[in-house]
Parts: sequence; C-alpha cells; structure tokens
Amino acid sequence: KNMITGTSQADCGVLIVAAGTGEFEAGISKNGQTREHALLAFTLGVKQLIIGVNKMDSTEPPYSEARFNEIQKEVHGYIKKIGYKPDEVPFVPISGWHGDNMVDASPNMSWYKGWKKTIKDKVTTGKTLLEALDAIVPPSRPSDKALRLPLQDVYK
Repeated sequence: KNMITGTSQADCGVLIVAAGTGEFEAGISKNGQTREHALLAFTLGVKQLIIGVNKMDSTEPPYSEARFNEIQKEVHGYIKKIGYKPDEVPFVPISGWHGDNMVDASPNMSWYKGWKKTIKDKVTTGKTLLEALDAIVPPSRPSDKALRLPLQDVYK
C-alpha cells in the first residue's frame, strides 16, 4: 500500500536488488518483490529508473564482478520486457553497509567502469548512486494548472 502511494507521484524509482546468494533469486522469481516493484513502478507511470545492486560486500567472492554482471543481465531483460528502455537505466553496484559507490567511487570495485544512460541522444555517465540520482531529468510541471495532492487516508 505505501509503495503504491509513494510511487504514484514519483519522478524516478530506485530499485534496490540484493546481490546475496539466494536473495536475488527470491526477488527475481515469478512472484518475487523485485519483479512486483519494477512492474508497479512502470504501471504507475514512473518513467525513470535506477537499479542499485546492493550487498556487493556479501557476494562470493566479495565485490564479485561476475555476480554483478549476472544480476544486471537478468534485471535488464526483465525491465525491458515490462516496458523500460534499458539504455536509460543506470545499474550501480553498491554496498549500503560500507558505503561503496553510494557517494564516492569505491576502491573495492575497481572493475566497475561506471554507468551510462542515453536519453534522446544525450549521454550521461557516472560511477555512483548519487551521480545517478543527480542525472534524473526533471519532468515538466504544469504550474499554471490547479494544485493536485495525493491522499493516502482520511482520519475522522
């Protein structure tokens, strides 16, 4: 319920995918939350998406390039199938626990050359989740129209 309420007004979605063994597989399975949240975001009109592949510190071996590539390939195929343009979606390997690739580029993933997204012939690149967030294209706002607010609940 809360995910739907927040997503209905979002300019961008950040889908965090766990890289841990078994965790990713559970999320991307037929009824997994990763699939459900990506589909809901697209259905509710969220046109911009960022994928954070989290828990890279707990892959086997830690910070595994092969595991990141495996997850990227699988998620790439799914988001394309539901309607996203994969060229417009940055994939960032991160570790929220250690702060890897969150704000600053991580020395633990020297293999990671960064993300690249292309929107209407404009190419944007970066290495961190923060840079991906900064690269969001702000949608036009109809400031000459009536104010609209989403309501989640009414209390009496």
